[in-house]
Amino acid sequence: QVQLVESGGGLVQPGGSLRLSCVASGFTFSSYSMSWYRQTPGKEREFVAAIDHFGSLTNYADSVKGRFTISRDNAKNTVALQMNNLKPEDTAVYYCNKRWVQTDWGQGTQVTVSS
Repeated sequence: QVQLVESGGGLVQPGGSLRLSCVASGFTFSSYSMSWYRQTPGKEREFVAAIDHFGSLTNYADSVKGRFTISRDNAKNTVALQMNNLKPEDTAVYYCNKRWVQTDWGQGTQVTVSS
């Protein structure tokens, strides 16, 4: 079965940083572009960032551009999201998944940005 396990979330003050990690299994990880998404109560899941299968091309939502960096390690089946200069509006549950044809979602990891 496909598994996506996110970790690294927590409580951080505005302006702080967190690094999220996603470990994937059950599919050929290196064949797929991967993305991070986030969701808050009452809102639809929102695209955050994407990275191609080689890790050479990236895309970001305008709201996080310049602050977040997506990366991947195909040898470890992982995709990471480095989040800097965090803002309260970044508070959400963060998920990883395939970019174009998503599989079952993992549990996500909670990021809370608050003083």
